[in-house]
Order: sequence, then structure tokens, then C-alpha cells
Amino acid sequence: MKGELAEAERLLHQALRLSHQEDNRQAIAYTYSVMANVAFMQGQLDNAEKLYKASMSYLLAGDMKEDDNAILEMSLKLASIYAAQKQDKLAIAGYQFCILTLEEKIAKQKDLPEDVLPAEEKANTRLLLGMSLDSYARYLLSVNQLPAAQKMYEKALQIANDVQGETHPQTVVLMNDLATVLDAQGHHDEAYSYVKRAAELARETQHPEEHMVLNNLAAILMHKDFLQAKQVYREALKQAQQKGDVASVQHIQEELAELAKRRKGSK
Repeated sequence: MKGELAEAERLLHQALRLSHQEDNRQAIAYTYSVMANVAFMQGQLDNAEKLYKASMSYLLAGDMKEDDNAILEMSLKLASIYAAQKQDKLAIAGYQFCILTLEEKIAKQKDLPEDVLPAEEKANTRLLLGMSLDSYARYLLSVNQLPAAQKMYEKALQIANDVQGETHPQTVVLMNDLATVLDAQGHHDEAYSYVKRAAELARETQHPEEHMVLNNLAAILMHKDFLQAKQVYREALKQAQQKGDVASVQHIQEELAELAKRRKGSK
């Protein structure tokens, strides 16, 4: 959590050695999965892939089923690794496996009473589906499959709204992302309605990424009102500077320069 990943890795190797000495399969699988997360955070994708697969094989060799949320969460991370490595066939197969398996699981669990399956567990499964849809949408957006990305974002947003509510930080991010993909397809009015609501909610809830939502709002406003776009960009810039987000500051400054050029050209 403190970002001391090298020290975390050293401790995890100790934990793994002790787990093997005790022949504690559950501890081995858990340690492998945490090691995989650390490798993933460090950008060591090949290593992360091997570690996730090792963890999954230990879990599946035990009593765990293929549709267990722990297995599906690791499958989703593997799909993200393949996407980052441009292994498109493996990435798509991974995303689709997670989404279809979770949809089937949710359909089976739908009518189970609370004493058989707690509401919290049902909600967690739905949220994992939302996470899978969101991750797949981002991949589809990166390969310019905009209508398919839109469909995934819409489903993910519906789940976030239903389970976490409209004011939850993840719901706001999804609203903003859906606006981006709508705008990219030329659906500017629909994009504006989503991003405007996302910006209102971000302001009300003091969202940590409010400046990024405002940046998106300003970009979409460029189709409608240059003056308003400029005001929103300035607010986004101010917030980005206060938060020390150097990349966003640079991006917003470039957008303001582009806006000035466009205004000059339209006169």
C-alpha cells in the first residue's frame, strides 16, 4: 500500500517458502496471487502471468470451481495482461470467458434465498461482472471498436448504478467514460448529458478525479460553446495543478492552446 514494492516482493518470497514448508496449499495460492499483483503493478507482465496461472492451478487442484469469483478475478487480470501485450485473441477470449461465466452465474443465483447465498455475495458477483465489462470496454476503445465499447460501458454503468448507487466514485468514472465513447462516435448531445451529470456528481462528492471529468466536459463542450469550454478547461487546470497531476496539467494546457487556435480560425 505504501508503494514499497521491492520490499513487498522480498517478504512475499519468505511467505511463499514458509507456505511450501507447511504444505499449506491455500496459503501458497494466496501468496502467488499477491506476488502476481505486485509484479503486475511493477509492469512485469510475463512474470505476473506465470504467477496468476500458478495461483489458479493450486486453487483449481483443490476444491475451487472454475466459476469461483477468485478464479474469475485472476482470469480478468490475465485478459488485461494479454491486452497490454497486444495478444488480441487471448485478451478477447479472456474477457468473454469472464463476462459469459459471470452472467450465467448471476442468472443461476438470482432466486436463491438469503440463507443460501447472502445478498453481499450476490452483489460482489455483479460488481465483478461490472469490472469485467469496464475492462473489456477499455480494451475495445483502445482498438477503436466504439459501438461494442459503448455497449459494454452501458452495461457496466447499469450495474454500478444498481449496486453502488449514482454517487459512487466508480459510477461517476463509468458515466464519464461512456460520454467519451459516445462523443467519439459523434453522439455529442447524448455524450454531453452523461458528462454533465458526471461533473455535477464529481463536484458534489469531491471526486478525486473531478479535474479529469471536467477536462472531458470541456472537450465535449467544444462542439457546442467555445466560451463555456474555456471556462471549464480553466477550472480543470486549476484542480489538476492543486492535485499535482503533471500529465493532466500538460494535456489541459495543450487543449486550451488548441481551443484558442480554433476560436481564432472561426472568427
